[in-house]
Amino acid sequence: MKSISRTFLTGLVTILPVILTLYLLYWLVISMEAVLGGAIRLVLPGASYWPGMGVIAGLGVVFLVGLLMHAYFVRRLFAKGEAVFYHLPLINSVYRAMRDFFDFIFSTRKKEFEQVVAVTIGNQGMQVIGFVTQAVSQRLPEGLQGKDSILVYLPLSYMIGGYMVLLPRSAVRPLDMSMEEAMRFTLTAGVTGTNTFG
Repeated sequence: MKSISRTFLTGLVTILPVILTLYLLYWLVISMEAVLGGAIRLVLPGASYWPGMGVIAGLGVVFLVGLLMHAYFVRRLFAKGEAVFYHLPLINSVYRAMRDFFDFIFSTRKKEFEQVVAVTIGNQGMQVIGFVTQAVSQRLPEGLQGKDSILVYLPLSYMIGGYMVLLPRSAVRPLDMSMEEAMRFTLTAGVTGTNTFG
């Protein structure tokens, strides 16, 4: 019975990420087609519209926003709009967590985050996986600038969140893993192992 349960769980863990990824893509496509496709139908005559125009328009909007974000004025305008979210009680927590997470994953300064380390905790040999986010102590806030201190992010499994800890460099050990591999391994609590990387 245990063998059957273990096999079923393995299959579930293998299939579930695929299903969720495909469903997310499906939801994005359907949403873009429904929202933008409906707007296009109001502008174009019925015969001129064909399925998929909403998706193409959605991809175009995303690309256009990416282009506009290179302009200083647009970035300033976006920052002011974003500040509104930071002052809304419930939305503030959710939006800030999502924003920080995606900034961390898709940062243009990725080199600062590519050092994956194992952090030793206590005297029993317990270790957790972390990411060095600041290795230059002079860049840390005043009062935290230890002689050999580094800032490490410790992500939590199965959820968006984690802890930022200040550690002596001697408390960490570099790992031969990319940030993406380590993040997937940590977020799934190691259930899928390391054979799915690459």
